Formats: sequence, C-alpha cells, structure tokens
Amino acid sequence: MTLEAYLAGWAGDDAGRGDVAKTVLAMCEAGRRIALVVGRGALEGDMAAAIGGNAGGDTQKALDVRTHEMTLEVLKDTPVARVGSEEAEDVVVFDEGRPLAVAMDPLDGSSNIETNVSIGTLFGVLPNIGEDTFLQPGSRQLAAGFIVYGPATALVLTVGAGTQVFMLDHGSNAFLQTHKDVKIPEKTKEFAINASNQRHWNEPMSAYIADCLAGDTGPREKNFNMRWVGSLVADVFRILVRGGVYLYPGDAREGYGQGRLRLVYECNPIAFVCEQAGGAATDGTTRVLDLIPEKLHQRAALIAGSAEEVERIARYYEQPARSSSSSPLFAKRGLFLA
Repeated sequence: MTLEAYLAGWAGDDAGRGDVAKTVLAMCEAGRRIALVVGRGALEGDMAAAIGGNAGGDTQKALDVRTHEMTLEVLKDTPVARVGSEEAEDVVVFDEGRPLAVAMDPLDGSSNIETNVSIGTLFGVLPNIGEDTFLQPGSRQLAAGFIVYGPATALVLTVGAGTQVFMLDHGSNAFLQTHKDVKIPEKTKEFAINASNQRHWNEPMSAYIADCLAGDTGPREKNFNMRWVGSLVADVFRILVRGGVYLYPGDAREGYGQGRLRLVYECNPIAFVCEQAGGAATDGTTRVLDLIPEKLHQRAALIAGSAEEVERIARYYEQPARSSSSSPLFAKRGLFLA
C-alpha cells in the first residue's frame, strides 16, 4: 500500500483528517528531497560545515539549515499555519487562518552527517491554537513520525491508529508500507545510552545501568547488549523492530538537568510513535505526552521503548535508594525490582 492510499483510507471524508494527511504528505515530500541530498554525501560539498549555533545552543551545520529551508518551502502551501523548528529561534508563521502546525527537527543526528551514518527528520502535527500552539502537551498531537535516511529511506508514522512503517521505493518515488501496526517487543536485552556521560548521571540511572551490566550474575539474571548510534531516529527505529529502550536522562552537566533532547519536536513525536506501537515513554517520572512545554525549545529527558523496561526504570526513579546495585541486598537479585 502506498502512503497516499493509507492516508486516504484513514481520512475518508473527514476534512480535518484530510488536512492532516496533506501535511504528512508534504513532510514526506521534503523527506524525498532531503534523501536525495543526503544520498550524495560529500558530492554535495561540506554538509557538516559548522556555520553557527541554533536556538538551543548546539552547533548548526550547513545541512541543518538547508533541510530547514527545504522543509519550509514544501510546507508553505499546505494547511500549516505555523512551524516550530529546531533551526529557528522563533516560530515561522505562514497564515494564522490555517488549522494546523508542525513541530520539527529537520535534521536529527547532525553529528553523523559526514560519517555516512543514518540521520533523519522528526515531526509532530498539532492543532493551531495561536501563539500557544507549541505549548500544548504531546497528547494533543494529531500525527507524528520520523524519516530515517540510511541504507533505506524509512518513514515511521502514526496518525493515532497504530504505528506504520513505509520505505521509499526509489524506482517509483513512492513510500510503500512494509510494516503494519508495529508492536515493540515487550521484553528486551538491549539498551541505548551514551555511556561516556556516566559520571554525570543521577543515582537511579546509574543503578539501572549497573544492574544491566552485571549481566546474568546480577539482579536482572540475563546479559544485555548496549547500542548507541547517536542519531535518535536510528536508535528508535532499531527499538521498533527488535525491542529495547532508549535512554537520554537529565544529568549533572550545566544546562542538562532536565535532559538534552527537545520536548516539543523530538521527545513528543517519539513518545507518540512508541505508545502507538505498544511501548512507553517517560522522563523518568512522568509520561512524556503529559508534559506541558513552557517554551518551544524546552529540553527534556527521554526514556522510551519496550513498555516493561520503561516501567521498570520508573521504579528506580521512585525508589532510588532501593535500586542501588552497590547494596549487598541487590548483589545477586533485585528483590524489589525483579
């Protein structure tokens, strides 16, 4: 099934859903164009060249800006009134009379641009309610998803009716459905985290990872693998396919106390996709989709993936003293967390 056919069947004669479908199709047209640029690599010049900083204070690279501009160009003639982008400090307003808004990270994983590693685009579609549009909780998203530019160009999408995966067929230039109603495996032996930040983690996260690393001789009584791509979209796509949990907690580094990822256009789309696939997403204590943003570029922690593992991690945050693997009580078995 093509993406167009899927969205047409979902929207039916509902005008509101039809506008959401048009917006998703526009994001995917931007994805097609970005995929062509990414696929040429260094033939497109130095796409990883640092050219400044974005609204969140991160280094902005040439491809960040280019993908931002490419996506705006596609969205300007759609039902989208306003766009909140990682690459723009202020909201871009097209037409206040339009019904929808898009929150987006036009290029996720930009640190991997020059290394031929998968990167992507994240987006969430929200109702336009005026100046406070991007201060709505993620639970009000009408659609969300991400595009991965890797060995294949993959679209992961939810319109609130399960999570679907489409692959770009370069012959027909169509997104074709390959995975219907994806379900994240409930149990896992994999976690994704940047272990180089270990010295900055809080006690609950340190304790959880320590218990995983203890393997079959520790309280989890099984061996874990760690995976870390450094592109959020790539790590989450892997989790959708074979299970696991993605971890980017808040830590002790300056400015990262609440986390590093952006709530509105990174955490919320991922949370919606994961929940619709039977998984879960929290910041350690609160469901991500219930968090109320105070600003467009607000940072947040993200723990997402297999529901059983996300729920287990939440118990570490509820009872951090009990979860410490340094305690003799937990040397062989987690009596409270097993």
